[in-house]
Formats: sequence, C-alpha cells, structure tokens
Amino acid sequence: MKVLTIGKRLVPLEQVACVEPFDPAANPEFKPEKEFKSRLIMLNRDIVLTEQPPQEFATEHGLHLFTEDTVAVNPAIVFRVETFEPTEGFNPAKPYKTRLKWRDFAGKEQSKLLLTAPETVIAELLKTKVETVPTVKRSAKRPPRGRNGSRRMEGFNT
Repeated sequence: MKVLTIGKRLVPLEQVACVEPFDPAANPEFKPEKEFKSRLIMLNRDIVLTEQPPQEFATEHGLHLFTEDTVAVNPAIVFRVETFEPTEGFNPAKPYKTRLKWRDFAGKEQSKLLLTAPETVIAELLKTKVETVPTVKRSAKRPPRGRNGSRRMEGFNT
C-alpha cells in the first residue's frame, strides 16, 4: 500500500477515487493559507486538497488523466461509465457527455460528470487496466507433485 503525506494527513493512494482541479473562486468564503490546485475525492467521500495540479499528481502517482476534463482517476478503482444527458431538473452549464460512477465504502454510488465522450472514457479505462495488469510467467515444467506418484487409498482390514 502506498501512503501519501499531504500536509498533516496520511492518505492511502488506493483510497483516492479521482483528482480534479480545485477552484478557490467557487467558494469565496474559504480563504486557505496555501494555494491549493487539486481536490482528491476519496472513497470514503472525504475531500483532500493538495497544492499539486491534477496533471502532476496523476503523473507522479500513476493515475489516468482525462486531459479534456483535467480529471485523473485511480486505475485500481472499478468504475462504471454511462452516457449523460441533461434533464429538465438538472441541466449543467457545461456540455457533459459522461457520468463516471463508483461505489464508496458504504456501498453507495458516487459519480463525476465528464466532458470526455463515454466511448473514449471506456477505451482509456480498459487500456489502463490492461497496461497495469501484471503478466504471469509460467514455467515450462510442471512442479513436482507431493509424493513420487499418485496417492492411493489404503484398504481397511476388518
């Protein structure tokens, strides 16, 4: 398990679901002492802020970056991909195309909207999974079995 130190927090990398840009202007009441550039969304739904931009964080820690969104996802997490279409009750300003879903520790569904097309998201996630799966080498010879020969049932004398 790889543990990151972010400020005073210790964060297991395996629990980072995704990383997105942090926009301090989105919450004008929040006046941090540091210049945070990214938000880490954890599997337990906590948010951890970091001074590292998403691209740099993704490169350093092996996360997959969707450049169109500047959002990085953890290849160790199982994601589901859906097409996104605005509804009458939810019509965001940005032209989102994809909803990326995962489950938190409580088993509840979490999601993130992306500008990247769903087909591209699936292809990139599958490519990442294939590239990160270690290859297992098999030896040419079979390992020897326990005893020499097969086991036989011993008969009972009654």
